[in-house]
Amino acid sequence: MTPRQTVERWVALFNAADAAGLADLYHPDAVNHQVTQAPVEGREAIHAMFVREFASAEMHCMVEAIHEAGDVVALEWRDPLGLRGCGFFTVQDGRISFQRGYWDRLSFLRMHGLPIG
Repeated sequence: MTPRQTVERWVALFNAADAAGLADLYHPDAVNHQVTQAPVEGREAIHAMFVREFASAEMHCMVEAIHEAGDVVALEWRDPLGLRGCGFFTVQDGRISFQRGYWDRLSFLRMHGLPIG
C-alpha cells in the first residue's frame, strides 16, 4: 500500500471502530501522539487506546482532504458534530510509524457529553 492508501485504510477502520484492525496498521514500536494527550508508544498500547476511545464515544472521521508527500500523509477531517482536526502520519513499509493529531479536546468532550477534566 502507498502511504495514502494506508491512511485511507486507517479512516475506514476508524469509522468501523475496529481497534484491532487499526493497531495492525502500526509498526510494533510506533508512536501515536494526539497533542491533547501524552504520546502512546507501541502497537499494543495504541490498540488499548483505541479500545478505550471507541468505548467512550461514537466517533466518525469524514475526510476533508488527504495530502501525500513521500512517506508523510496529512489528513484533514471533520466529524458529524462539527469538530475539525488534522493528523499527520509517517508511513514506512506500509505501516504507520508515527502519527500526530491536532483537534480541540474540550469541544470533543462537550459534544459527546463526557466529563471535563
